Amino acid sequence: MERLDAAVRRARQSVIEAGGDAGDADHLMAHVVGRNTAWLFAHGDEMLDGDTLARFDALVARRVAGEPVAYLTGRRGFWTMDLAVSPATLVPRADTERLVELALERLPSAGDVRVLDLGTGSGAIALALALERPAAHVVATDASERALEVARGNAQRLALDNVAFHVGHWFDAIDAGSTFDLIASNPPYIADDDPHLGQGDLRHEPRSALASGRDGLDDIRTIVAGAGRHLVPGGWLLLEHGWTQGDAVRELLVAAGFSEVATERDLEGRDRVTLGRRPA
Repeated sequence: MERLDAAVRRARQSVIEAGGDAGDADHLMAHVVGRNTAWLFAHGDEMLDGDTLARFDALVARRVAGEPVAYLTGRRGFWTMDLAVSPATLVPRADTERLVELALERLPSAGDVRVLDLGTGSGAIALALALERPAAHVVATDASERALEVARGNAQRLALDNVAFHVGHWFDAIDAGSTFDLIASNPPYIADDDPHLGQGDLRHEPRSALASGRDGLDDIRTIVAGAGRHLVPGGWLLLEHGWTQGDAVRELLVAAGFSEVATERDLEGRDRVTLGRRPA
Protein backbone atom coordinates (compact mmCIF):
# COMPACT_ATOMS: atom_id res chain seq x y z
CA MET A 1 0.00 0.00 0.00
CA GLU A 2 1.14 3.53 -0.74
CA ARG A 3 -0.50 6.93 -0.81
CA LEU A 4 -1.37 8.14 -4.28
CA ASP A 5 0.51 11.45 -3.91
CA ALA A 6 3.63 9.66 -2.66
CA ALA A 7 3.59 7.27 -5.61
CA VAL A 8 3.20 10.14 -8.06
CA ARG A 9 6.04 12.13 -6.45
CA ARG A 10 8.31 9.10 -6.65
CA ALA A 11 7.41 8.58 -10.31
CA ARG A 12 7.88 12.23 -11.20
CA GLN A 13 11.43 12.12 -9.89
CA SER A 14 12.21 9.03 -11.95
CA VAL A 15 10.80 10.58 -15.10
CA ILE A 16 12.66 13.86 -14.57
CA GLU A 17 15.96 12.03 -14.02
CA ALA A 18 15.39 10.25 -17.34
CA GLY A 19 14.94 13.62 -19.09
CA GLY A 20 11.15 13.52 -19.30
CA ASP A 21 8.34 15.78 -18.16
CA ALA A 22 7.14 15.40 -14.59
CA GLY A 23 3.55 15.68 -15.82
CA ASP A 24 3.96 12.34 -17.59
CA ALA A 25 3.72 10.64 -14.19
CA ASP A 26 0.40 12.38 -13.53
CA HIS A 27 -1.04 11.22 -16.85
CA LEU A 28 0.06 7.65 -16.23
CA MET A 29 -1.48 7.58 -12.76
CA ALA A 30 -4.71 9.08 -14.09
CA HIS A 31 -4.78 6.35 -16.73
CA VAL A 32 -4.22 3.57 -14.19
CA VAL A 33 -6.91 4.75 -11.75
CA GLY A 34 -9.36 5.73 -14.51
CA ARG A 35 -9.62 9.39 -13.48
CA ASN A 36 -8.43 12.74 -14.81
CA THR A 37 -5.38 14.58 -13.49
CA ALA A 38 -7.52 17.11 -11.59
CA TRP A 39 -8.94 14.22 -9.55
CA LEU A 40 -5.42 13.18 -8.52
CA PHE A 41 -4.73 16.50 -6.80
CA ALA A 42 -7.95 16.28 -4.79
CA HIS A 43 -7.39 12.65 -3.74
CA GLY A 44 -3.70 12.50 -2.94
CA ASP A 45 -4.39 10.74 0.36
CA GLU A 46 -6.04 7.77 -1.35
CA MET A 47 -4.27 4.49 -0.59
CA LEU A 48 -3.29 2.40 -3.61
CA ASP A 49 -3.32 -1.38 -3.46
CA GLY A 50 -0.45 -3.54 -4.61
CA ASP A 51 -1.95 -4.38 -8.00
CA THR A 52 -2.56 -0.72 -8.87
CA LEU A 53 0.95 0.22 -7.79
CA ALA A 54 2.45 -2.61 -9.83
CA ARG A 55 0.62 -1.50 -12.98
CA PHE A 56 1.62 2.11 -12.39
CA ASP A 57 5.26 1.30 -11.72
CA ALA A 58 5.42 -0.86 -14.85
CA LEU A 59 4.17 2.03 -17.00
CA VAL A 60 6.57 4.48 -15.35
CA ALA A 61 9.47 2.12 -16.05
CA ARG A 62 8.50 1.99 -19.71
CA ARG A 63 8.24 5.80 -19.83
CA VAL A 64 11.69 6.11 -18.23
CA ALA A 65 12.94 3.78 -20.98
CA GLY A 66 11.61 6.24 -23.56
CA GLU A 67 8.20 5.00 -24.65
CA PRO A 68 5.79 7.88 -25.41
CA VAL A 69 3.01 8.41 -22.89
CA ALA A 70 0.46 8.20 -25.71
CA TYR A 71 1.55 4.66 -26.54
CA LEU A 72 1.41 3.67 -22.87
CA THR A 73 -2.13 4.98 -22.41
CA GLY A 74 -3.27 4.34 -25.98
CA ARG A 75 -4.76 7.84 -26.19
CA ARG A 76 -3.78 11.33 -27.30
CA GLY A 77 -5.75 14.56 -27.38
CA PHE A 78 -5.77 16.44 -30.70
CA TRP A 79 -7.93 19.40 -31.71
CA THR A 80 -11.14 18.77 -29.75
CA MET A 81 -10.85 14.98 -30.03
CA ASP A 82 -9.53 12.16 -27.90
CA LEU A 83 -7.80 9.80 -30.33
CA ALA A 84 -6.63 6.23 -29.98
CA VAL A 85 -2.99 5.79 -31.04
CA SER A 86 -0.67 2.82 -31.33
CA PRO A 87 2.98 2.14 -32.27
CA ALA A 88 1.70 1.82 -35.85
CA THR A 89 0.95 5.56 -35.92
CA LEU A 90 2.77 8.76 -35.13
CA VAL A 91 1.72 10.45 -31.92
CA PRO A 92 -0.37 13.50 -33.00
CA ARG A 93 1.35 16.75 -32.02
CA ALA A 94 -0.01 20.18 -31.23
CA ASP A 95 2.03 21.70 -34.10
CA THR A 96 -0.17 19.85 -36.58
CA GLU A 97 -3.23 21.72 -35.32
CA ARG A 98 -1.81 24.71 -37.20
CA LEU A 99 -2.24 22.75 -40.44
CA VAL A 100 -5.86 22.05 -39.52
CA GLU A 101 -6.48 25.75 -38.81
CA LEU A 102 -5.03 26.79 -42.16
CA ALA A 103 -7.05 24.15 -44.02
CA LEU A 104 -10.29 25.27 -42.36
CA GLU A 105 -9.59 28.86 -43.41
CA ARG A 106 -9.59 27.64 -47.02
CA LEU A 107 -12.67 25.43 -46.84
CA PRO A 108 -16.18 26.89 -46.97
CA SER A 109 -18.14 26.51 -43.75
CA ALA A 110 -20.91 24.77 -45.67
CA GLY A 111 -21.23 23.00 -48.97
CA ASP A 112 -20.01 19.86 -50.67
CA VAL A 113 -16.20 19.91 -50.85
CA ARG A 114 -13.68 17.12 -51.26
CA VAL A 115 -10.60 16.88 -49.04
CA LEU A 116 -7.65 14.47 -49.21
CA ASP A 117 -5.40 13.71 -46.22
CA LEU A 118 -2.26 11.87 -47.35
CA GLY A 119 -0.54 9.72 -44.73
CA THR A 120 -3.31 10.01 -42.17
CA GLY A 121 -1.80 7.85 -39.39
CA SER A 122 -4.23 7.98 -36.47
CA GLY A 123 -6.56 10.10 -38.60
CA ALA A 124 -5.86 13.34 -36.73
CA ILE A 125 -6.01 15.76 -39.67
CA ALA A 126 -8.77 14.01 -41.61
CA LEU A 127 -11.02 13.58 -38.60
CA ALA A 128 -10.55 17.16 -37.38
CA LEU A 129 -11.53 18.48 -40.81
CA ALA A 130 -14.46 16.07 -41.08
CA LEU A 131 -15.64 17.14 -37.64
CA GLU A 132 -15.52 20.85 -38.46
CA ARG A 133 -16.89 20.47 -41.99
CA PRO A 134 -19.62 17.81 -41.75
CA ALA A 135 -20.74 18.41 -45.33
CA ALA A 136 -17.27 17.70 -46.70
CA HIS A 137 -16.26 14.36 -48.17
CA VAL A 138 -12.86 13.51 -46.69
CA VAL A 139 -10.57 10.80 -48.02
CA ALA A 140 -7.76 9.60 -45.74
CA THR A 141 -4.91 7.43 -47.03
CA ASP A 142 -1.96 5.62 -45.52
CA ALA A 143 0.53 3.04 -46.73
CA SER A 144 0.07 1.15 -43.45
CA GLU A 145 -3.06 -0.96 -43.04
CA ARG A 146 -2.35 -1.12 -39.30
CA ALA A 147 -2.43 2.67 -39.10
CA LEU A 148 -5.68 2.78 -41.05
CA GLU A 149 -7.25 0.33 -38.59
CA VAL A 150 -6.52 2.85 -35.82
CA ALA A 151 -7.89 5.74 -37.90
CA ARG A 152 -11.07 3.84 -38.80
CA GLY A 153 -11.64 3.05 -35.13
CA ASN A 154 -11.26 6.72 -34.23
CA ALA A 155 -13.77 7.71 -36.90
CA GLN A 156 -16.26 5.17 -35.57
CA ARG A 157 -15.88 6.34 -31.97
CA LEU A 158 -16.40 9.94 -33.09
CA ALA A 159 -19.41 8.94 -35.21
CA LEU A 160 -17.91 10.58 -38.29
CA ASP A 161 -19.41 9.04 -41.42
CA ASN A 162 -18.02 11.54 -43.94
CA VAL A 163 -14.53 10.00 -44.07
CA ALA A 164 -13.36 7.21 -46.40
CA PHE A 165 -10.10 5.33 -45.86
CA HIS A 166 -7.82 3.92 -48.57
CA VAL A 167 -4.56 2.03 -48.22
CA GLY A 168 -1.68 2.92 -50.54
CA HIS A 169 1.47 4.95 -51.00
CA TRP A 170 0.53 8.60 -51.48
CA PHE A 171 -1.53 9.07 -54.67
CA ASP A 172 -1.44 5.35 -55.48
CA ALA A 173 -4.21 5.00 -52.87
CA ILE A 174 -6.78 6.92 -54.94
CA ASP A 175 -8.23 6.69 -58.44
CA ALA A 176 -6.18 8.34 -61.15
CA GLY A 177 -8.97 10.78 -62.01
CA SER A 178 -9.91 11.77 -58.46
CA THR A 179 -9.78 15.50 -57.74
CA PHE A 180 -10.08 17.48 -54.51
CA ASP A 181 -10.63 21.02 -53.34
CA LEU A 182 -7.86 20.68 -50.76
CA ILE A 183 -5.01 18.24 -50.13
CA ALA A 184 -3.32 18.21 -46.73
CA SER A 185 -0.44 16.13 -45.47
CA ASN A 186 1.94 15.78 -42.56
CA PRO A 187 4.43 13.53 -44.37
CA PRO A 188 7.81 12.22 -43.18
CA TYR A 189 10.30 15.10 -43.33
CA ILE A 190 13.32 14.12 -41.22
CA ALA A 191 16.62 13.26 -42.94
CA ASP A 192 17.52 9.57 -42.83
CA ASP A 193 20.74 10.23 -40.89
CA ASP A 194 19.31 12.74 -38.42
CA PRO A 195 20.58 11.77 -34.94
CA HIS A 196 17.26 12.77 -33.36
CA LEU A 197 15.70 9.62 -34.84
CA GLY A 198 17.56 7.62 -32.20
CA GLN A 199 16.60 9.86 -29.31
CA GLY A 200 13.60 10.34 -27.02
CA ASP A 201 10.11 9.41 -28.14
CA LEU A 202 11.18 9.22 -31.80
CA ARG A 203 12.95 5.93 -31.07
CA HIS A 204 9.56 4.28 -30.61
CA GLU A 205 7.57 5.89 -33.44
CA PRO A 206 7.42 4.25 -36.91
CA ARG A 207 10.53 5.32 -38.82
CA SER A 208 8.66 5.12 -42.12
CA ALA A 209 6.42 7.94 -40.88
CA LEU A 210 9.38 10.10 -39.83
CA ALA A 211 12.31 9.87 -42.24
CA SER A 212 12.37 10.65 -45.96
CA GLY A 213 15.68 10.54 -47.77
CA ARG A 214 18.98 12.36 -47.49
CA ASP A 215 17.45 15.79 -46.86
CA GLY A 216 14.06 14.69 -45.51
CA LEU A 217 12.18 15.99 -48.54
CA ASP A 218 11.76 12.90 -50.74
CA ASP A 219 8.10 12.33 -49.83
CA ILE A 220 7.29 16.03 -50.05
CA ARG A 221 8.74 16.04 -53.58
CA THR A 222 6.50 13.11 -54.51
CA ILE A 223 3.40 14.82 -53.10
CA VAL A 224 4.13 18.15 -54.79
CA ALA A 225 4.79 16.44 -58.13
CA GLY A 226 1.48 14.59 -58.05
CA ALA A 227 -0.80 17.10 -56.35
CA GLY A 228 -1.57 19.20 -59.42
CA ARG A 229 -3.27 16.26 -61.13
CA HIS A 230 -5.57 15.75 -58.15
CA LEU A 231 -6.54 19.34 -57.33
CA VAL A 232 -9.42 21.21 -58.91
CA PRO A 233 -8.47 24.59 -60.40
CA GLY A 234 -8.05 26.92 -57.44
CA GLY A 235 -7.55 23.99 -55.05
CA TRP A 236 -5.06 24.14 -52.19
CA LEU A 237 -2.11 21.98 -51.15
CA LEU A 238 -0.93 22.26 -47.51
CA LEU A 239 2.19 20.52 -46.23
CA GLU A 240 3.61 20.33 -42.73
CA HIS A 241 7.41 20.22 -42.58
CA GLY A 242 10.44 20.87 -40.39
CA TRP A 243 11.21 24.36 -39.15
CA THR A 244 14.30 24.70 -41.41
CA GLN A 245 12.57 23.49 -44.59
CA GLY A 246 10.28 26.39 -45.45
CA ASP A 247 12.51 27.83 -48.18
CA ALA A 248 13.03 24.46 -49.86
CA VAL A 249 9.34 23.53 -49.83
CA ARG A 250 8.32 26.92 -51.23
CA GLU A 251 10.79 26.41 -54.08
CA LEU A 252 9.26 23.02 -54.84
CA LEU A 253 5.74 24.46 -54.99
CA VAL A 254 6.75 27.39 -57.17
CA ALA A 255 8.64 25.09 -59.55
CA ALA A 256 5.53 22.87 -59.81
CA GLY A 257 3.43 25.86 -60.91
CA PHE A 258 1.56 26.63 -57.70
CA SER A 259 0.49 30.19 -56.97
CA GLU A 260 -0.03 32.08 -53.69
CA VAL A 261 2.81 30.07 -52.18
CA ALA A 262 3.53 30.94 -48.55
CA THR A 263 4.92 29.46 -45.35
CA GLU A 264 2.99 29.82 -42.10
CA ARG A 265 4.51 29.56 -38.63
CA ASP A 266 3.52 27.60 -35.55
CA LEU A 267 2.84 29.01 -32.08
CA GLU A 268 6.57 29.14 -31.35
CA GLY A 269 7.22 31.27 -34.43
CA ARG A 270 8.86 28.51 -36.48
CA ASP A 271 8.18 27.70 -40.12
CA ARG A 272 5.70 24.81 -39.99
CA VAL A 273 3.26 24.70 -42.93
CA THR A 274 3.84 25.64 -46.55
CA LEU A 275 0.87 25.99 -48.87
CA GLY A 276 0.09 26.81 -52.46
CA ARG A 277 -2.81 26.98 -54.85
CA ARG A 278 -3.34 25.37 -58.21
CA PRO A 279 -3.97 28.24 -60.64
CA ALA A 280 -7.61 28.63 -61.65
